[in-house]
Amino acid sequence: MACHHAGPASVSRPVRPSAASLLLLALRGFAIGSADLVPGVSGGTVALVSGIYPRLVSAVDAGARSAGRVFKGDFRGALRAAGRVDRWFLTPVVAGAALAVLSLARVVEDLLADHPVRTAAVFFGLIAGSVWVAWRIIREPGALHGAVAGLVGIGSFILFGLRSSVITDPGWYVFVGAGALAICAFILPGVSGSFMLLAIGMYQHVLATINDARLVQLVGFAIGAAVGLGLFARFLHRSMDRHHDRVVAVMIGLMLGSFRILWPWPAGLGDETGSGATALGAPGPDFAVPVGLAAAAAFVVVGFSAWVRRRA
Repeated sequence: MACHHAGPASVSRPVRPSAASLLLLALRGFAIGSADLVPGVSGGTVALVSGIYPRLVSAVDAGARSAGRVFKGDFRGALRAAGRVDRWFLTPVVAGAALAVLSLARVVEDLLADHPVRTAAVFFGLIAGSVWVAWRIIREPGALHGAVAGLVGIGSFILFGLRSSVITDPGWYVFVGAGALAICAFILPGVSGSFMLLAIGMYQHVLATINDARLVQLVGFAIGAAVGLGLFARFLHRSMDRHHDRVVAVMIGLMLGSFRILWPWPAGLGDETGSGATALGAPGPDFAVPVGLAAAAAFVVVGFSAWVRRRA
């Protein structure tokens, strides 16, 4: 009987997905980048709802391992680690997110300025639908997870009420710190990178930097984001592996807390309405349309998640 030996052809190699799959990943990345431009909405939430969150965290963690070996001078190890990065997944997602940030920063800024109530209502509905989807992700839901979500929700609701005044003329090093903080929030569902920038008084500066293409500040922000993402992705990847259901419950709590930021009718802030304000007030005369928009957005999220699960 002939004996067959596995040759080089049997070595596992990344399989290039179809053009349609790459486009779908890029569109998901575009949605992630678009969401993170809005205070109160997390790109990580979009990744969670669209079914790519675990894969995203794993891919980012692998990339961080490769970069870490470069800093240690282990270039061969860095190449081996880079070979394990899910590049056919990560490249279109990152490209889509970057395209969204570069192309929609001005649009989102204008929408929040010209239609704050209705814009905030849409994102309020998106998060409401995301809470339902995230609860379905818990493998063995129980009272403990509900308690964790509730406590984190209350804590984050209070925490998100804290805001800082706008920083005056920040240096490039401030953009490094802002990038590290914002990117950690970007990958964590329920915590908005834009709101974290708003809370430390850097949101307007970062938007202006993107819109005006200020190179020094952009580079500083990118360096901070890369370092922060690498460190936080490692922690999050391990936490998801060891304590999946509890981590998801914490994420749900953070989403619940973000409703404070997205409440469309803040009180006592003059013209500051819509996403980003944290003082809660009663609904204004423009009530029916925002409620309808919020409900429609929630149904879209739930329906999209169901479609993703059927395709999985």
